[in-house]
Order: sequence, then structure tokens, then C-alpha cells
Amino acid sequence: MAKAEKGTFKDRQLRESIISVLSKNSDSTYNYKQVAAVLGIKDPFIRKRIVQLLEQLEKDNILKQVSRGKFILKNSSNELEGTLQFVAKGGAYFICPNIEKDIYIHFSKLKNALNGDKVLVKTLMYKGKIEGQVVKILERVKKEYIGLIEKSNDFYFLRPDDRLLNQDFFIDKKHLNGAKDGQKVKVKFLSWPKNVKSPQAAVIDILGEPGEINVEMNSILAEFGFPLKFPNKVNNETDIIEEPNYNIEAKKRKDFRKITTFTIDPVDAKDFDDALSYKELSNGNVEIGIHIADVGHYVKENSHLDKEAFFRANSVYLVDRVIPMLPEKLSNQLCSLRPNEDKLTFSAVFELSKEARVKKSWFGKTIIHSDHRFTYEEAQAIIEGAENQFQKEILEMNRFAEILRKKRMQKGALNVESQEVRFQLDESGDPIGTVLKESKAANKLIEEFMLLANKHVAIYMGKPEKDKLIKPSIYRIHDEPNPEKISDLKIFLDSMDYQIVREKNKPISFSLNKVMEKAKTKKELHLIAPMIIRSMSKASYSTENIGHYGLAFEYYSHFTSPIRRYADLIVHRNLIELLKNNNNFQNNSNDLNYQCKHLSKMEKQAVDAERASIKYMQVIYLSKQIGKQFEGRISGLTDWGMYVELNDNKCEGMIPLKSMKDDQFYYDQEQQVIMGYQSRKSFRMGQDVVVIVNKTNLAKRQIDFKLIS
Repeated sequence: MAKAEKGTFKDRQLRESIISVLSKNSDSTYNYKQVAAVLGIKDPFIRKRIVQLLEQLEKDNILKQVSRGKFILKNSSNELEGTLQFVAKGGAYFICPNIEKDIYIHFSKLKNALNGDKVLVKTLMYKGKIEGQVVKILERVKKEYIGLIEKSNDFYFLRPDDRLLNQDFFIDKKHLNGAKDGQKVKVKFLSWPKNVKSPQAAVIDILGEPGEINVEMNSILAEFGFPLKFPNKVNNETDIIEEPNYNIEAKKRKDFRKITTFTIDPVDAKDFDDALSYKELSNGNVEIGIHIADVGHYVKENSHLDKEAFFRANSVYLVDRVIPMLPEKLSNQLCSLRPNEDKLTFSAVFELSKEARVKKSWFGKTIIHSDHRFTYEEAQAIIEGAENQFQKEILEMNRFAEILRKKRMQKGALNVESQEVRFQLDESGDPIGTVLKESKAANKLIEEFMLLANKHVAIYMGKPEKDKLIKPSIYRIHDEPNPEKISDLKIFLDSMDYQIVREKNKPISFSLNKVMEKAKTKKELHLIAPMIIRSMSKASYSTENIGHYGLAFEYYSHFTSPIRRYADLIVHRNLIELLKNNNNFQNNSNDLNYQCKHLSKMEKQAVDAERASIKYMQVIYLSKQIGKQFEGRISGLTDWGMYVELNDNKCEGMIPLKSMKDDQFYYDQEQQVIMGYQSRKSFRMGQDVVVIVNKTNLAKRQIDFKLIS
């Protein structure tokens, strides 16, 4: 991984540690020797790096150099800038990159702030603990909200869908814009005057009647900030894009149209980002091309189309629909690598030995002609023995993929296997059943070659070499796990009779893989794997490459899905400049830092929207099963209840502790059990239970179970 030479600290960790030292004694000055002493660092290389980072933190306006070599935290009063994360029980946590632990703020001290707002907070001591008080609201980050219009006497209010907002919005009659009592709408925040109980808002869109699936799905999209349609200026710009003359384009590109090429995608896919080509070479090696849709050919930088794609950042996949990042003319037609059509691509081409060693690599603009479109199921059938005209190519590629995967595992990559549950929908869009989809060899074949391309593109762009200019770019990073989260994971695993046995001189990922292997044999992987994932750091986009811990790669980026991820389009553009040997590019690292934050934020919102749509469908599905009995397993424990995942359909609901009448139950966090005060009866994660569906709440997307046994 990308560590400081001869040291045990990464730059980012060291930077955070320095800030932490100065934060704890914010009125004192420190030189590099004092910082090193507090951190217990004796390594001369890291001590030298502390000097450099102190100077950099001064340039970043975080530290102030009061005398030569002596630094103090800038604005070292007890006022800090950061954002608010509300909690369901009221109050909020203040999140600031300069402090190690989030600060709790009581509801009474929020000063009309709303969830996500950027604020100035003053810290104070309360019963021996540090708490916060909002001094000033610096920015209303979220400006639009989704909810129900409710009429009270002659006044109108919005009751927000966001369960973290315990605050209704007042809507003046002149701002109803045609909305009626009981309708679901989108509003924009107007103001929150002093000494007024409720913030004021105006209706900007009427979504429809609550409970209708289309209305609720559109509400979820709007709730997480995704537009329901493309602006007219984007549609107009898209309409005038013409299909290229492929023969003319072929003269500017490497022509792969006569080389065996195919795609492998889900059965319902329409946007085919990637294709694979296979060619045997005279020296006994094999040339494999990973061909990616050349989105940049059509989407010009700073166009209306480009700005809209950046704003959306991703395609969003809900249960019953896809909200594309690009208009359908591009995502499903011009850019999609459909079979039996010439297509423009940007490719990573590798010459591999029989042992899957990369002998040569080439990156550049290409043109392809896909010979066949495989579904994952069709490719899997070939791997399992079905005959096909491309049987040899599929089997050889699968052999290479298995070798590549084995090498990653040997380097410490996390072997997380996932199960995907999909709803079966009837003609009206109602859920009528579920289907469990597992990742098989065909899925892993595609995964390994996409990883290969992403890894080597990142190496080409970011690995320092003699006489090579490193262009600022976007990396996909994944930090090492936080020790506190690993400690919590150990407690959970102990409660499930699993132990993390560390291997000498190897990262903890080796031990976690063994835990997951054991869980798979015990058919508990669906319980164990999510908890292991939660203990990991979150992958994100950054201009600072620290490597990808989960994949065991020193360099990694996103290159292979530009139809549905804007980050990949940025990487395409940067790679083009590098291939041109363009040494006159501007250092746009500030712009890239902003882009990384936006893309990481929108990625999380896309995941949250997808989960919300799944939960909504689960509620609809089980609302028709009230009183029906199911077998399940305990999948989560909290102070207020036990979460249970049903075996048949993987829907998850909660058994409220207050509904368990035979005793008074409580959550023992240290032992990771729900325990009865009198009976000492206990419930643990993974335990089999029988429940009935007691009630559902569509508005809150909640399912309540009642314990039978």
C-alpha cells in the first residue's frame, strides 16, 4: 500500500494526528519535535515528514506559525466550522474534519439549523462531557424537501418524509402553487425568521397521491437530490448529436472490428459500457482488450450535457427503474456497445502470458464491432460446459480471471461475496415475489478484467517514473480499517462464535477472509459479510492516492463505466491528455478536489436511494402478508428492538422490544445480546426465530414483526 517510506503512518493519518495534537491543547504552540514526542515517533524519516506537513497545514490555513518552527491551531478558540448530522431521537452530531470525535448538540441548542447545514459551533462542557451549541448557520446545504401537505385549521404545512427532521414547514397559501391537502409535493426552503416556530417553504412540484408506486419512487429520487427529467437545454443539445462516420473514425483509431469481441451483462441491461476482445498471438501469448464506451467523444467538456452529467454523477438504480446519468440517446444507443454495430471505444489492451502476467499494455482510442451479446446466465452455462461458437474464448478468459483473482487474494484482497435480491414485479409494478441472484464465475470474469483495466490505468497515470509528468487525477481509494471498528467487529464475531486469528506479517484481511469462508460453510455469510463491510473504511474518490485496501492495489481508479459514472469520464479525459504528452496542462487539483467530494457525496445518495426503494417494495410486499408466519434470522440488535431477515424473501423488519410481553428485555451491547431481566432469556445475532408480520407503515417504510418462537 502507499505508505510513507520506512514509516508506519500514511500522510493523511499523520496529518490528522498532528491536527489532533494541536486541537487538544489549542492555546499552546508546538514544534515538530514536540509533536513527534506526543505521538511517540522516533523514526527520522517520519519526523522529517512532520516538518513538511506542519508547513503544508499552514499553507492550507489550518495552522498559524507564530514564530520560526512553532505552530498553533488557527482560530484556536472553541468555535469550529462543520456540518450537522441529525439523529432520529432529536438533536444532532457536529462533524468536523479537524476533530477526532463528533460533538453532540442537544435539540434546544440547534438554533433553527436543519439536517446537513454548514454551521459555526461553540463547544462547552456539560456534565463532564463536551457538547456543542450552534452559533451561526453558515449555509443551508439542503434547499429542497419532499413530504405531505397537511391542512390545520386554515393553515398549510409540509410534513417531511425525512425521518430525521422533526420539524414541519409552514406554507403560505400563495406558495401552494395548486397543491392540495394530502398530496405529496416537493418544496423549496424560503427562510426561518427569528422567533418563528416553523421554517417557511414554497411548493415547486406536485408529485401526486401518496401510496402510488410511481409517486413514491419519484419521491425517493427527489428526496435524495436526483432530478426526474433532463432540462430542455440538455435534450436540445443531445438531439443534435449525430452518429459518427465509423469508417472515417477508424482512420484516427486502432481498428478492432475484425477481432473477436463480445459483451457480458445482466439480462435486462440496456447500457453496455464494456466489451472484451480476444486474440491469440504468434508468440503463444494472448491479447485481451477491455473496450469502454467512448463517452467523451459525444459529451464535450463544459457543455450543458456535461454539466448535467456531473450534477447527477451516477445513474441511479431503483427497484423498478433506472434514472440514467446520460440521456437515453447516448446511454442506450450511441454509447452502448450493442452487438453487430460499429462503436467508438477507449481501450486498455493487454498482452498476457499463459500465467496471466501482463507483458505489454496499451491505452488509446479504438473502434470495435461486438460479435455477440451474452447475458451472465448464458456465459455461465458455457463455463459449465454448454457448447457455443465462442466457447474457447470464454473458457480461456475465465481461466485468466481465476488466476488474476487468486493473485489478488494472495496479496490480501478482501473476498466479499454478495447476494443480490431482486423483486419480481407484476404488470402494474407491484412486487409479487423475490429472486436471489448470486455472483458466479461469469460475473467474476467480467469483474477481474474491469479491475485489471482500472488498476493499470491508475498505474499509468499516477505511478512516478523518470521524466514522467504526473497529471492530477481522480483515484478510487479505500483506507485501512479503523482499529476501533475492528474492536467492535471482534465483539460481534465473538457473539457469533467466530474469532479473528491474526496471521504474522499479514494484513487483517487474510483473517477476515477466513472468517467469511467459515461463515459460508455455516450458511451465515449473509449476516457476517455486511458486518465486516461496515467495519471497513468507505471507498471514495480522491486526488490523493493512498491505494485500495479492499482490492490490495497500490493504484486504482475508475475507467470502465463512463455511461453511468462521471468519475470515469474525468479519468478518460485526463488519460487522453497524458497520452498526447501534453505537458502544458493546468494544475487543476483544486477543481478535482471539489469534483471528488461531489462525486463521493452523490454516490452515497444513489446507494441510499436504491436502499430506500428496496425497503419501500419490502413494505408493500409484506403489507399483503399481515398475520402470515415466516422463519427468519436475527440480523441486527438495538436498544429498541431486534431486526429479523426472513429466509424466504430476504425482507427485513423489526421486533420491538416492547412487544415482547413475557419479560422486560434490554440490549446488552458488551455481550451483543438482547436479554430478559427476569428469565435471563437471550437472543443473539444469527439466531433462528419464527415471526408473524404484525404491521407495516408505507409512509415510514417500516415493518414490524411479532415473535412467535
